[in-house]
Amino acid sequence: MNHTGFIFHEDFLKHDPGPWHPENPARLENIYKHLKTTGILSHLEMIEPRIPCPDWILKIHTSEYISHVRESAINGVDRLDADTGICKDSYRIACLVVGGVLEGVDAIMAQKVKNAFCAVRPPGHHAERNRAMGFCLFNNVAIAAKYIQSQFDLEKVLIIDWDVHHGNGTQNSFYEDPTVFYFSVHQNPFYPGTGHESETGIGAGKGFTLNKPLNAGATNSTYIDVFESSLLPAAQKFKPDFILISAGFDAHQNDPLAAMKLTTEGYGKLTQIIKSFAEEECNGRVLSILEGGYNLKVLADCVEAHVQELMN
Repeated sequence: MNHTGFIFHEDFLKHDPGPWHPENPARLENIYKHLKTTGILSHLEMIEPRIPCPDWILKIHTSEYISHVRESAINGVDRLDADTGICKDSYRIACLVVGGVLEGVDAIMAQKVKNAFCAVRPPGHHAERNRAMGFCLFNNVAIAAKYIQSQFDLEKVLIIDWDVHHGNGTQNSFYEDPTVFYFSVHQNPFYPGTGHESETGIGAGKGFTLNKPLNAGATNSTYIDVFESSLLPAAQKFKPDFILISAGFDAHQNDPLAAMKLTTEGYGKLTQIIKSFAEEECNGRVLSILEGGYNLKVLADCVEAHVQELMN
């Protein structure tokens, strides 16, 4: 089998959040062209997205919210909140993104690939149960976690979110759930204002959320230390059956929307840490899903480093 899968569709480029928006189609265009130019794309297993059964999106979002997104797109509404622009194709494309992520899970579980990267947009980790937020329509990684558990009867899912912004929507989806461990490392104080260390879950979910907010300017060494001293001990105790990554590349030192100091090589090292743990704990099952990253060249370079480590 090819070691690593790649989920992409040209229709992902049709989601248009408006002129000058940082989350624009060029993000995926540059990733695809770069991986093709470097020759990496030819070594990846291409996985075709599909429109999923709506029931899977309903595992995370309310029917009223799903209808709101659909009707807003049909009726020409151009934004769902101050940051989250849409166009007439956005609802269909957001559904196709979810379907692509679920196809990635299927390919891993069928052992067609060992792991996979989803080059998708719009992103998802800010999307709440009943509202869009922070460029995000549907919470792709949260839906994937529910799908893994329901479709394949796997009990424990670990979500690792290294986007520079805290994934409030993902955290809230599982805040009372002991079967999904949510880990986030992010810049603080920063949008969306959540993700404090005191946020650890409630009820049965107490202790299954781990936030590591970092001051602006955090470097590779800080991130690596957080992964090795905080994430790995918690993950080893949790013993996941599957790992999902909310892979934002906006903590890079040259990203225009944040103030962290990660490098391209740093992202490669973080990937290496996760992949090694996954090989030991859950048969290497890792699905990585693109979130942020807004310097086009940096984003393509970071995805290359990330995918290369997944392939190694």
